[in-house]
Amino acid sequence: MTDLLDARLVVDRGTFRLDVHLRIAAGEVLALLGPNGAGKTTAMRALAGLEPLTAGHVRLGERELDRPDARVWTPTERRPIGVVFQDYLLFPHLSALDNVAFGPRRHGVDKRKARAEAADWLARVGLAEFAKRKPRQLSGGQAQRVALARALATHPELLLLDEPLAALDARTRLDTRVELQRHLAEHPGATLLVTHDPLDALVLADRLVVIEHGAVVQEGDAAAVTARPRTDYVARLVGLNLYRGHAADGGVRVADGLTLAVTDRVSGEAFVAFRPSAVAIFSERPEGSPRNVWQATVAGVQRHGDNLRVGLQGPIEAAADITPPAAAELGLTAGQRVWAAVKATETNAYPA
Repeated sequence: MTDLLDARLVVDRGTFRLDVHLRIAAGEVLALLGPNGAGKTTAMRALAGLEPLTAGHVRLGERELDRPDARVWTPTERRPIGVVFQDYLLFPHLSALDNVAFGPRRHGVDKRKARAEAADWLARVGLAEFAKRKPRQLSGGQAQRVALARALATHPELLLLDEPLAALDARTRLDTRVELQRHLAEHPGATLLVTHDPLDALVLADRLVVIEHGAVVQEGDAAAVTARPRTDYVARLVGLNLYRGHAADGGVRVADGLTLAVTDRVSGEAFVAFRPSAVAIFSERPEGSPRNVWQATVAGVQRHGDNLRVGLQGPIEAAADITPPAAAELGLTAGQRVWAAVKATETNAYPA
């Protein structure tokens, strides 16, 4: 698959440095994930021409948009890029129709044709009857769709989505995510989705790139990233306990006095991961089938879906998901000493 976007984004901001390489093919959706302060928004702004590059390049198709070392620079308004901002930034004094027509008008399309194109885009996003409404008269989901239509109306080669669902309530978010997935599937250009929400990324994107402290820490399709996280942030993102240690003789030493038995063949520096639901908690040391067992202290208990998530401290920190009846039987309280156990068959070990 040929890359439509090839960008190395280097931005120096005093103590912070962004240095990431992004490639996106035509018709592909790439999700850029990371914690707050990782550099996601800086990367998006650099692509849009709103943040100057210190070094690197932005190439879109055959066109070089930005290359500081060659003094190549393309102003934001001349880049074939559409942007949907987190707060949508619709023009409050314009109707939904004129908001969408704004892009084509800026590209030299006459008013009548631009408004006809805008009406077509509003129909595509299911808002034909809302054409005359001002942004303040729209719901959050409707405003998001107007912003998407406005971005797509210029037929961008690259579509940038900055936390496009973050401002929506849970129900609207669910419905809008389904709609957005459909529109992204129809978009012939490249799409970059900037988000901190793993569900948005897993549902909407073909590939994931995770950045921390301005650098890429992991990338790949959803299955690869979720199966083998490589940092604590990624592990939390996909809901896994993750440890790094030294593997030898069927075990991974993850802490002083604790070696986790694993079934995967691995040696040297390695990661070992397991789901919170794989962790069993006992009031006394369990006997019977071979397990990884260690003593821990309950750090806290909170509801997690239909179960309870128990935070455990000890030689390793871990999360365990147990049922409310099991928690009641154990009488779990903060500070309580318990035994934690994980079967070797429930672990996933892989090279670091």
